[in-house]
Amino acid sequence: MRVFLVEDSPLLRSRLEAMLLSIPGASVLGRAERAQDAVRDILAGRPDTVVLDIHLKEGSGFDVLRALRAAAPDIAVYILTNYPEQKYRQLAAELGAAGFFDKSREFALLRDALAARGAAA
Repeated sequence: MRVFLVEDSPLLRSRLEAMLLSIPGASVLGRAERAQDAVRDILAGRPDTVVLDIHLKEGSGFDVLRALRAAAPDIAVYILTNYPEQKYRQLAAELGAAGFFDKSREFALLRDALAARGAAA
């Protein structure tokens, strides 16, 4: 499973990469901190999965999710955010996110979801 990370925190990106390396068959295809860079690089690299933050250095994760749904609906997108409010969960679901996780309380659940996805592939 090839994963692309869209996260503006270097510390969290490192933590995500370490978590992904603990999943058999998972690899990090690329990284981005800005929405525009993310869309460009994801569409060029065509990963299986994207882990996406909502708040980025420029643009938002929802901008990225909208663009990916329009151009590459087969890529699974998982939201990982510090903003787990219901309005964001609902919008993510409406836009076709495969999952929505709170960074501070559901990191292990994201790992489980990615491991299950990788095992199913």
